[in-house]
Amino acid sequence: MPNFSVPKYYAGMRASPERNFRLFWLGYTLSMFGDFLVPAALALAVVRATGSAGALALVLGCAAVPRLLLLPLGGVLADRWQPRRVALVADWVRAAVQLAVGLELVGGVFRLTDLAVAGVISGAASAFALPTRSALIAATVPATGRARANGLLGISTSAARVLGPGAAGALILTIGPGWAFVLDAATFVVSALALLAVRIAALPAAARRPVHRDLVAGWSELRRHDWLWTSLIGHAAWNLASAVLLTLGPLIAVRQLGGEAVWVATLQAGALGLLAGSLLAVRTGGTGRFRLRIARPVLAANLALSLYALPLALLAAAAPAPALLVGYALALAGLGFLNPVWDTAVQQHIPADRLSRVSSYDMLLSFGAMPLGYAVAAPTAAAFGNAVPLLLAAVLVLVCTAGTAAVPGVRRLGAAPAPAPATGEPGSAAATAGPEPAETAAAR
Repeated sequence: MPNFSVPKYYAGMRASPERNFRLFWLGYTLSMFGDFLVPAALALAVVRATGSAGALALVLGCAAVPRLLLLPLGGVLADRWQPRRVALVADWVRAAVQLAVGLELVGGVFRLTDLAVAGVISGAASAFALPTRSALIAATVPATGRARANGLLGISTSAARVLGPGAAGALILTIGPGWAFVLDAATFVVSALALLAVRIAALPAAARRPVHRDLVAGWSELRRHDWLWTSLIGHAAWNLASAVLLTLGPLIAVRQLGGEAVWVATLQAGALGLLAGSLLAVRTGGTGRFRLRIARPVLAANLALSLYALPLALLAAAAPAPALLVGYALALAGLGFLNPVWDTAVQQHIPADRLSRVSSYDMLLSFGAMPLGYAVAAPTAAAFGNAVPLLLAAVLVLVCTAGTAAVPGVRRLGAAPAPAPATGEPGSAAATAGPEPAETAAAR
């Protein structure tokens, strides 16, 4: 794993930030790999046993709904009870659930009810784990190293996305889908053990308030940064458009562009583009002559995200397969670049004691738009043809992502040290300080 520089004033710490990040990176990478094993194994297990798409949708929905609904509460608990503690509990819960499902399938037993219940528990645990990621990075990596650290995590995610399904296929075809769940459980155990070995200073104990006041405080923190909430509108539009593309894309590829192999190649091109974008993002946190210096990182990342309009337009025109592959690779490269750059910006500009709550709202707003895309894509295409929803989605992405260039906070935002924890209640000076001051152009 590539190294990242550590300021000299950290040299006297009992556990260096470099060691802490290596441990966090190890656990995160393995758990991500396990997560990309499971979808293919789950799909095959359900289809083999029931032959029903409705049964598969039920199991997937049992995981997705609690994940979305409980994300804000997960952010509250992470800010109250320390993000590492919440992440550890979530890892152990998910390890137990995946192990139980895996052993059941390995033993030749299939119960749809068990899979549905496991999906609910696992989805709920994910809702508590996901908001802790940014807070753990902020706690383990100095501000000067976060861009590089987030880039490395982006590379890990992209590599897991490429390698995970292939490994799942090998397991399914040789020893059965149940072992993919067992392996996923093992990755959560390793992740928990790595987190236990991380040494980080605890955040100051948060004042005990009603949960709804903590939720309001997190929402107020999000709203007071114009660069944050306007960018999230763009991210939500991207996810809605992604759902439209993933719904209509396979049909167009199979019927008009050459068959199933074209769609498989398109997804692989996207995975490679995602990895390339993550590699590029690492250079924004590097050192030396090859460092990529970006004065306005959030603006650059949002403009990169607008590339998703390209494959949408190409599909609408039923463009030749090679053009679609290139367009989708470029679009996912934009996503691969955005994710680490965005994570770094949020970690640098949001107070540590509210970071998990803001992250939970970030994910809720971004991912919550996907079900709408899935719901409207097919009916709109049936009524007006495939080109209409695809072109509307392309315009939506362009307007909502590239349009953030008109927002003063997006144009001005550069890099800055992470702010001190906020202590004010909603309505206090700390919570209503207004937009952040403009950063200097040479900050990044």
